[in-house]
Amino acid sequence: MPTPFVADPGRYDSMPYRRAGRSGLQLPPLSLGLWQNFGTARSFDTQREIVLRAFDLGVTHFDLANNYGPPPGAAEESFGRILATDLRAYRDEIVVSTKAGYLMWPGPYGDFGSRKYLLSSLDQSLRRLGLEYVDVFYHHRPDPQTPLEETMGALTTAVAQGKALYPGVSNYDPAQTTAAAALLADAGTPLLLHQPRYSMFDRHVEDGVLDAVDAAGAAAIVFSPLAQGMLTDRYLNGVPAGSRAVTSVFLHESDLTEDVLRTVRALNDIAAERGQSLAQLALQWVLRSPVVVSAIIGASSVAQLEQNLGALDAPALTADELAAIDSVLE
Repeated sequence: MPTPFVADPGRYDSMPYRRAGRSGLQLPPLSLGLWQNFGTARSFDTQREIVLRAFDLGVTHFDLANNYGPPPGAAEESFGRILATDLRAYRDEIVVSTKAGYLMWPGPYGDFGSRKYLLSSLDQSLRRLGLEYVDVFYHHRPDPQTPLEETMGALTTAVAQGKALYPGVSNYDPAQTTAAAALLADAGTPLLLHQPRYSMFDRHVEDGVLDAVDAAGAAAIVFSPLAQGMLTDRYLNGVPAGSRAVTSVFLHESDLTEDVLRTVRALNDIAAERGQSLAQLALQWVLRSPVVVSAIIGASSVAQLEQNLGALDAPALTADELAAIDSVLE
């Protein structure tokens, strides 16, 4: 039987929390995402160790979605078990977020952005998590068929019912972000967070999304800052057996072209000159924007978690280093 968890009393001593937009909520600059490493294919004991070590190191935000696993729902169930057995006494020190917007169950009511789907999904998520409320409830992706008023109305209802404290959106373009923020503000439930994909290899948010988030008084919390592992030392010398490029549907071996690998190696050289890993450099780089309150990291081991959190110990990137990175990325 696991030893009862007692949190490290020094967990808040060194984490530099950041305020999310114009809200009262502060988040750690690195949050733990439970997207791909918290399903039934992974050891529950390892999942537990990662979550508890993150909390001991000051990571107070844990990011989920209804469909995270595999299978869908498994990540919420795993995190719910950890909450029940280890973190229940610390619930008010933790920010739990979840989402709905991708396919979760069959039929016309298990996908996208209808009021029926979103509120039903939130109820299911709360049951899996064993919680009365989540701190942030996101619409996971835009729905081209459902009026935005209905989707944002569902988020407002979730807050009004006390099932979520803050609303968020994910994968919205600039115009959608602005429209969603206006609807939420009019309803008295201002947009807290927009969760877009952002990395050195995917800079689309720099073309209006970050500006729209900032104008709304919200903050960005970015996912895939390591480009599914491409911005790590894992692929510097080829594609290892069992790596994400072999096993994941989100990264393929064909993505790792020689041009990409040359870029990765050049970025790794810059990181080495700074005395840090490529992953640490890539995380620092996305956090350089004042609009980005946090970057979501995954972890398959405690060692990987600790290495990524080491990004917060490095000195700020200089103008010359940022220029060198831009030169490599051109």
